[in-house]
Amino acid sequence: MMPPKKTKFADDFQTPEYALDILVPYLKKEWIIWECASGKGNLVRGLIKRGFKVIGTDIINGFDFFKWTPKRFDAIVTNPPYSIKDKFLKRAYELGKPFAFLMTINALESERRQKLYRKYGIQLIIPNKRINFETPSGEGSGSWFLSAWFTWGLNLPKDLLFVKAKW
Repeated sequence: MMPPKKTKFADDFQTPEYALDILVPYLKKEWIIWECASGKGNLVRGLIKRGFKVIGTDIINGFDFFKWTPKRFDAIVTNPPYSIKDKFLKRAYELGKPFAFLMTINALESERRQKLYRKYGIQLIIPNKRINFETPSGEGSGSWFLSAWFTWGLNLPKDLLFVKAKW
């Protein structure tokens, strides 16, 4: 299913909890995780179920990622809005905390992002299956793109970590 074009819902694709399965082994249980684009809270609930302390915020509840930062957090885990992923990446690198952003594999493209990746580094957790996001309309049965966890500061064993997903 193709994402809607130029609508207020273009970024409203909610991440299913199971997308965390391939990321969680690389997060530290003692970390406080900031989910800064939490939407409906799927990732927040998923992280809590897996034993993590989580701060869940979103611009829709008055917490703008670019203007507000929790007093204490150890890492950021989110699916950033597609249309402003460059701004999210830049801010995350500036904050200097480990992060994991779920983004389409084509987020490797663009001069702006590649400049950030070259400057700071990037490691990817790449599943062998696509993640089926919740669509704004609730319709559609599958994703037309491959997503990966783009990470920094997690010290993965390899820069490109290909994993077998169990979903």
